[in-house]
Amino acid sequence: MASYILALDQGTTSSRAIVFDRAGQIAAKAQHTFPQIYPQAGWVEHDPMTIWDTERLAAAEAIRGLPEGSIAGIGVTNQRETTIVWDKATGQPVYNAIVWQCRRTAELCEELKRQGLEERIVSTTGLLIDAYFSGTKIRWILDNIPGARQRAERGELLFGTVETWLIWRLTGQHVTDYSNASRTMLFDIHRLCWDEELCRLLRIPACMLPRPVENSAVYGTVQPGIPGLETLAGVPVCGAAGDQQAALFGQACFHPGEAKNTYGTGCFTLMNVGAEPVRSRAGLVSSVAWSVGGRTTYALEGSVFNGGSTIQWLRDELRLVDSAPECDRLAESVENSGGVVVVPAFTGLGAPYWDMYARGAILGITRGTGRAHIARAVLECIAYQVTDLMLAMRQDAGCDITALRADGGASVSDILMQMQADLLRIPVDRPTMVETTAFGAASLAGLACGLWRDTEELAALRRSQRVFLPQRPQADCDDEYRLWKKAVSRACHWAE
Repeated sequence: MASYILALDQGTTSSRAIVFDRAGQIAAKAQHTFPQIYPQAGWVEHDPMTIWDTERLAAAEAIRGLPEGSIAGIGVTNQRETTIVWDKATGQPVYNAIVWQCRRTAELCEELKRQGLEERIVSTTGLLIDAYFSGTKIRWILDNIPGARQRAERGELLFGTVETWLIWRLTGQHVTDYSNASRTMLFDIHRLCWDEELCRLLRIPACMLPRPVENSAVYGTVQPGIPGLETLAGVPVCGAAGDQQAALFGQACFHPGEAKNTYGTGCFTLMNVGAEPVRSRAGLVSSVAWSVGGRTTYALEGSVFNGGSTIQWLRDELRLVDSAPECDRLAESVENSGGVVVVPAFTGLGAPYWDMYARGAILGITRGTGRAHIARAVLECIAYQVTDLMLAMRQDAGCDITALRADGGASVSDILMQMQADLLRIPVDRPTMVETTAFGAASLAGLACGLWRDTEELAALRRSQRVFLPQRPQADCDDEYRLWKKAVSRACHWAE
C-alpha cells in the first residue's frame, strides 16, 4: 500500500529528499550539496543541471530502502526567486540559474522606479521593486545572452523558478504553483494569473511563462526511465510551494495571526493573514501562502538576505570558528557582545529597509574586543533582523503575534532562540520535527493524493520540542536594539 510521501527540498546550498510516513515522521532522507558560483561581486549563480542531478540523486537514495509502490505522491519545495531559462526542445539551460541573492539587476530596478512603476507593481503583485525577485532576472538573461530574446519570442525557451524546473524534468509539465508565481514581480495575486501589462513593461514574452496552478493538485506523473527514479514512474507530483510558504504550512500556521520564522541561509518571517492580502506600509511584501481546494490564503512576509549565512561567513571567510556549535559556545562564554554590532548586509538589506546598496559592517570594536564578542554579535544580528520583521508585521497586520514558531538550520541554537524570545518578549516555539519546509511540501502532496484528510489532521501531528520564554530585562534588550538600529544606519547606502 502506498503510505509514504516523498518531499523534494531544493535549497540554496543543497538538494535534499525526505520521505515522510502518515504520522508525519521521517522514514528516510538524503542530501547533496552543490557549488555556489560567484562570477563577480554581488552576483550569485547555480548550475541548473547540477540542481537537477543532486536532487535526483538525493531522491534515489531516500527511496532506495522502500518497497516499490510505497510512495503515494511527491511534493516539491524550493529556493524561491532563483531563475532558470531553458530550451523547450533540448532541456538545456541557456545560462546558469540566477540565484535569489544575486544583485546584478539592481540598476534595472532603479530604472523601473524612475519610470514610476512602483505603485503599479506593489498593488498588483504585493511586492516591492527589487533585484531579489525573478522578473528582472529573466529580463537580464533575455538582454544579455546572445539570441535568447529572439528564441523566447519564437516560443523556444521556457522560464521557471526551481520547482518549475524540477517538475518539468520529472513530468514534462510546465507549471508553477501560486506561491512561487507570486514571487516573480509578474503575477497578479488578486486574480491569480500573469499580468500581461507587467510582462510587456519588463519585455518578457508571456509564452515562456509556466501555467499557474494550486499548491495541492496533481500536476503530472513521473516519467519512466529517469536514472535512479525508475520505481517512481507513474507516481503523481501533486504538491508544491516555495520554501517559506511550505514552512508556514508545515508549521501548521493555518489560522490568521499565526507566524513562523525560518532561520536558514536567510531569515524569512511569514504570517498568515487569511483570505485577503494585506497591503504593507512597513516595508514587507504580500504573497500567496497557498491555495488548496479552491481556497486561497495570503501571507505577509519579511525577508532577511543573510541570516545563517553570517555564521558560515564567520566560519569560512574569517575563520574565527570551525563550526556553528563553536560559534554558540564562544557566544555563551561572554555576558554580552561588548558593544560590538555586526550588520550582515553582504548583498544589501531586505525588509524593512530594502537597501540594495547597503554593505556589511562591524561596529563598536575596541582593543578589548575578542572573537567571542564577534561570535555573539553575529548571533545577535540574526535575532535583531527578525525583530525588525516582527515589529513591521505587528504594525501592518494590526494585531499582536502571541508566539513565533521557529525552524531552519540555525534554530537548533538555544542561545539564538533565547535571544529572539528576549527581544520579541513572546514565546519562541521550536518543533520536535524541524524539517518543516519539507513537511509542508509533503503535506500539500498528501492532501492531494488522500494520505491526509484535512489541515486539522495535519495540525495534530505537530509537537513542540522546546518553548523559549523571555528572561532578560526588557530595558537591556531595548538598549541593545537601539544600538542595532544605529549600526544599520551606518551601513545603509554604502555602495555607489
